Amino acid sequence: MKQAVQVTVLGQQYTIRSAMAPEQVCRVADFVNEKIAEVVAASRAVDTLNTAVLALLNVGEAYLRLRDASQVNDEALTSQLQDLVARLEAACPESLPQEK
Repeated sequence: MKQAVQVTVLGQQYTIRSAMAPEQVCRVADFVNEKIAEVVAASRAVDTLNTAVLALLNVGEAYLRLRDASQVNDEALTSQLQDLVARLEAACPESLPQEK
């Protein structure tokens, strides 16, 4: 069930309707505010829209980097599991089901 949660981003108050727990919605808003503060501290952007876009680009870049790393890890794990299965099958051929 969706709940309404009040959050403030860039000094603007928003009512967010979400199925997430209110604490999680506030955590996301805090994260967004942190990223915006990083952009403000590192640049001379004073326009709210430019600040928000730069923060979103930073978050997007970090997300894509993590997603790509996760895919590489998934591929490595799949390869390792396939290798392990092949070794087990070679070591224990008698335990495999007999084909009819």
